[in-house]
Amino acid sequence: MSKPIVAIVGRPNVGKSTLFNRLVGQPFAIVTDQPGTTRDRIIADVSWQGVDFTVVDTGGLEPRPGSQMAQLVKDQVEIAIEEADVVIFIVSVLDGVTAADLEIADLLRRSSKPMVLAANKADNPARRSQALEFYQLGMGDPLPVSAYHGSGTGELLSQVVSLLPPPTPAPPQPQMMKVAIVGRPNVGKSSLLNAILGQERAIVTEVPGTTRDAIDTIFEYGEDKVLLIDTAGIRRRGRVERGVESYGVIRALRAIERADLALLVLEATELITAQDLHVAGYLQQSYKGVVVVVNKWDLVENKDKDSYIAQIRSRFKFLPYAPILFASAKLGSGIKPVLIAAAEVYRKRQERVPTAKLNSLIESATVGHTLPRSGKRQLKVFYVTQADVSPPTFVFFVNDPSLVHFSFQRYLENRLRQAFGFAGTPLRLVFRRRGEQ
Repeated sequence: MSKPIVAIVGRPNVGKSTLFNRLVGQPFAIVTDQPGTTRDRIIADVSWQGVDFTVVDTGGLEPRPGSQMAQLVKDQVEIAIEEADVVIFIVSVLDGVTAADLEIADLLRRSSKPMVLAANKADNPARRSQALEFYQLGMGDPLPVSAYHGSGTGELLSQVVSLLPPPTPAPPQPQMMKVAIVGRPNVGKSSLLNAILGQERAIVTEVPGTTRDAIDTIFEYGEDKVLLIDTAGIRRRGRVERGVESYGVIRALRAIERADLALLVLEATELITAQDLHVAGYLQQSYKGVVVVVNKWDLVENKDKDSYIAQIRSRFKFLPYAPILFASAKLGSGIKPVLIAAAEVYRKRQERVPTAKLNSLIESATVGHTLPRSGKRQLKVFYVTQADVSPPTFVFFVNDPSLVHFSFQRYLENRLRQAFGFAGTPLRLVFRRRGEQ
């Protein structure tokens, strides 16, 4: 299933990021937030009333940008609105209706997207009554909320869920390796795609993808076929409107959902930015395979790969399993190793480990190792089985899952990797009481 997207939109300083943090951080919002993922995200998955969706934070929208930066933010917000299934329009009761609010309301009406109007900073009864003046925006009933204190956010989420489209299964995808090329704008995604296709030259067909404005390409790699998932219509040069690649994180999200693994493209001359971390974090929490590709390697004078690898490992601590390769898409160098690594990651995601080998490994891993405990209760691991592939999923049956610390889970994952490899792919470890299904 493809998750619907909810965008939070409003002018600067109305509390968009505070609302975003509130929606994804409260106990009622079940968020996939694994240790190590960068906290300064603009995207997070949320579940409310059994409905899963993705919330996107945006920059402060100035309808009449007064600077190049403000124009770039406006471009990004417009892309977020275009990609969203529902928009939360947030205003501030402290400021009342402003000229900018009126212009943003007009922009949102033209988008024809389902809308929830949130009147923020309504922290007391007097301020909640001030929300009534936002009726003049013509956006329906204003909902008083306090993003800071959390009041009204449950009702806000309920309204959002009621407007989301019904879940629909993603279109059937060909049974082949599906690779998304992702990364921020201008790192060379388009050049890498063209270099891959130019080297192989055996393009089978181009097929429409579910990513908006994308063309997927099937090509032959050895005896196999590979589906390359284009993250933003990047092959259709000249037809890309201004700002279409600016909000690359959303486009990457759409592509990642359909892929088995991703080529995460970094730029050698500007190695890691916040947006790189956003995309990498979503790859991790989506349990997708990943190959890190440092592109534009030809522009680096001091080609100290060890130094680059150390920087990447330090910033992407949550992706210690990802292979790191260096390439120049422009010159066509380093492309073959990227394809070889991607094929190996895909193969590892499909591997199954015999139950007997698994239990032998886990028995040796736990004997002599101090197991987690709470008071007089100590964790006991009875047995383990591999429940699924892509990603490899292991179910551990224990006496009490609440005793499993993250450090112990990481220890078990490291032992599994040492014994069986699984390069390039995350592992999903599930802990259940013995007898649970």
